Amino acid sequence: MGRLEGKVALVTGGARGQGEAAVRAFVAEGARVVIADLLDEAGEKLAADLGDAAVFQHLDVGDEDAWTAALERVQTEFGPPTVLVNNAGVLHFSELARTTLADYERVVRVNQIGAFLGMRSVVEPMTGAGGGSIVNVSSVEGLAGMPFLVAYTASKFAIRGMTKVAALELGARGIRVNSVHPGMIDTKMVSDAAGADVDVSWVGKKVALGRVGRPDEIAKLLVFLASDESSYSTGSEFVADGGATATHALKV
Repeated sequence: MGRLEGKVALVTGGARGQGEAAVRAFVAEGARVVIADLLDEAGEKLAADLGDAAVFQHLDVGDEDAWTAALERVQTEFGPPTVLVNNAGVLHFSELARTTLADYERVVRVNQIGAFLGMRSVVEPMTGAGGGSIVNVSSVEGLAGMPFLVAYTASKFAIRGMTKVAALELGARGIRVNSVHPGMIDTKMVSDAAGADVDVSWVGKKVALGRVGRPDEIAKLLVFLASDESSYSTGSEFVADGGATATHALKV
């Protein structure tokens, strides 16, 4: 049997990149998955590639009503959710003095409010299913700051904190809640934020392992947290950053 046999998962931002890698890994391990994203064409194609174990649902994670529709789709297709991965996120580069309120709010709406709405939406159905696992994708920017990322860093710190509150509240319901903190992963997020293709390989040279991470490496961590193998883990931070947070500003 697969490590996620019998699990029903919803993965936000699941149409490409880190989310797509997670969806593929979940299905390979026996889960049935709702791929939730704004990218309809990519999401539908991924669902078609994976067959009966996956369906695509259009979802704007910052829209309260859209979450209601998404949870209805999960339960109609596969039954109550037992795994939620709040993976959807956006990045915005801007120095503090030049960050507009609109840009700040846009990042918070997707990253922070999206995770809040997702967690809130699954509490009752997941409780009814006997429990489950919520995995909130934060970042190394949820552990320490980085210049030009005030909105992103704020949202990722918020996810880290909300994870702990949710873990304390939901433990008695059999629901575990953990945060994942990737470092630089080779996806299109940076290029999308920059508005052009960006070579991020130089960032990898700064960390202990000497390279950027791959989406499948984060997906394996997500599989562990979604599975019963992590049954005594909740309210915790799981870091996969190639050693980025092992140092401090005095590194030479």
